[in-house]
Amino acid sequence: MKKQLVIAEKPSVARDIARVLGCRQKGSSFMEGDQYIVTWALGHLVTLADPEQYGNQYKQWSMDTLPMMPKQWKLVVIGKTSRQFQSVKKLIFREDVSDIIIATDAGREGELVARWILLKAGNKKPVKRLWISSVTDKAIREGFSRLKPGKEYENLYHAAVARAEADWMVGINATRALTCKYNAQLSCGRVQTPTLAMIAEREEEIRSFRPKNFYGLKAVSHGLTFTWKEHKSGSSQSFDRERIEKIRKAADGAPLLVQRVSKKPKKTYAPALYNLTDLQTDANKRFGFSAKQTLNLMQSLYEHHKVLTYPRTDSRYLTADMADTIKERLKAVSVGPYKQWTAKLMTKPVKASASFIDDGRVSDHHAIIPTEQPVFLSDMSFEERKIFDLVVKRFLAVLSPACEYEQTSVSGKIQGETFEARGTVMVKAGWKDLYREEDDKDDSLPQEKLKIFKEGMNVKVNSLKITEGKTSPPARYTEGTLISKMERQGLGTVATRADIIEKLFSSFLLEKNGNEVTVTAKAKQLLKLVPEDLRKAELTAQWERRLTAIAEGREDDRKFMGEISGYTRQIIDEIKHADGTFRHENLTRQKCPECGKFMLKVKGKHGTFLVCQDRECGYRKTLSRTTNARCPVCHKKMEMVGDGDAQKFVCVCGHKEKLSAFKERKKKEGAGVSKKEVNRYLKKQQKEAQEPINNAFADALAKLKL
Repeated sequence: MKKQLVIAEKPSVARDIARVLGCRQKGSSFMEGDQYIVTWALGHLVTLADPEQYGNQYKQWSMDTLPMMPKQWKLVVIGKTSRQFQSVKKLIFREDVSDIIIATDAGREGELVARWILLKAGNKKPVKRLWISSVTDKAIREGFSRLKPGKEYENLYHAAVARAEADWMVGINATRALTCKYNAQLSCGRVQTPTLAMIAEREEEIRSFRPKNFYGLKAVSHGLTFTWKEHKSGSSQSFDRERIEKIRKAADGAPLLVQRVSKKPKKTYAPALYNLTDLQTDANKRFGFSAKQTLNLMQSLYEHHKVLTYPRTDSRYLTADMADTIKERLKAVSVGPYKQWTAKLMTKPVKASASFIDDGRVSDHHAIIPTEQPVFLSDMSFEERKIFDLVVKRFLAVLSPACEYEQTSVSGKIQGETFEARGTVMVKAGWKDLYREEDDKDDSLPQEKLKIFKEGMNVKVNSLKITEGKTSPPARYTEGTLISKMERQGLGTVATRADIIEKLFSSFLLEKNGNEVTVTAKAKQLLKLVPEDLRKAELTAQWERRLTAIAEGREDDRKFMGEISGYTRQIIDEIKHADGTFRHENLTRQKCPECGKFMLKVKGKHGTFLVCQDRECGYRKTLSRTTNARCPVCHKKMEMVGDGDAQKFVCVCGHKEKLSAFKERKKKEGAGVSKKEVNRYLKKQQKEAQEPINNAFADALAKLKL
């Protein structure tokens, strides 16, 4: 009997698909049933070959061999996961396998994961595509009932290949050229460099900013505060202090002539549903989560808990055919704090409003919303709950009635100058009731005081004071505001932005001060050495638009790559003939134990390190590392410093604690902690400790028992 081979992107998704398809026979790298065999990739199993694999001349980094322009692109199996590739290849060529079903993530990169495996394996069998936005049993069953021919996704694959080849050609050539030219580890790319330039530009705006004083007037009458308004512009601020002083003197002791008392009914509607960028922005603002952390939490809620839909989406709308599923999704989230809201919404029919349903504004995937899967809040981690709460509240808010209020205002004249008091009176909270605890702002005008004011009457002014302030510089970027700006500038995609930011941190081009993101001294120099064109966001945004056009069949991928080749030659020529210099500004007097050269002190996202200045040596040592351990005094995250038995935790508040003392404290605290919480804590610490730059910290935590 012939069978179909299903290739998922990750083992967890493969297990879910296999269960739904009735594949109960387990192999080491697949699950099999009567009709299907389900296997998986581990992310990418196949990738573009490194330069060295195109010829021995590229093994040595030299300006003479640039630019590297492969005539025929080579694909290689990734060494770490080669065993899984060989297993998948063997399954592809099984005689009882009739065709292949691609079940990797439904997006550009997911398409590339599967297609490169099939291409490298030499597959000749027919290909079908599973395209789903959630991994619930229902979604999987429905997806398999409407499989599409693989041919329909050929253009998406061509766009993915063009993206990968363009990044290789521009990024690897420019990085090698800069590194060879200035004998320093300098990396750049078509997305990361304009992102870096954007942050540096904001830094320059802040540095060159000169604050200016501004002034205003506040008048108080019968307990109500009136603000002076400029007659023509309506502004309540003036940079002319003399003018404000003159108005105050003229108005001092004069009554307020009430000219208008008004009440206008107003409505506000809930913000649109979340896409990934908006969710990352809000999670960073509210909880301090990095863009990558939010994506990882979303991925867990999508893949493991199956309670939220596909995270890597740029849409904030649903398709019309989803309206019938909303009641089922409401039923699924009728738990805990959401019950009172879902109970109200379940009693009324769902109106397919254009505010959240619009087929024309959904491309590959719809907005992030709850699935129909039953929710078990107790199974989620503390951080997962926070992300889930954001999505569910936004979903419920969109379905809830508008917020209705009265906008009330009283305006009048004092000696010919306009003064106004304005506020709101809530009539029906509507969707805002969901956020009552978070939004404690009260700008209502007291009703009993409003009754005093009638049009045409003169009222006594109890006090008249000059207010003063200073203009503020633009705020530094946080990861949340940065990822929003990248979206507006067309830099990267929802699937890549978080990784781009992480790469800039790991290359020591960005650093964090609190929640603010700033460029390093190395980055400032790099931006002076990089060709001007490569710093422009407009160029990269144009490329992303063209990649989208390729995916939609409106543009030819080979024409695009021809232009990328020409552009690469241009920037390499520019780097070769540039006359800039690079100087390490973070050089220490400590020598590298491997090669004897002086090391650089760098501040990464998660700590401080010593790194050998020789790119070929690559030695690095951890000086301090931000941990998940909380200070017992101020509860902020502590850093770990030192080696071996001398390791200790240090906090910004001044608290210091030896690792041995920390272990003892955790033992005592653990007495009242559940086993599940202890295991969760250990897993989280071990995951962070597994990062390769932190061997000492990993060893310490491996021995830690709560």
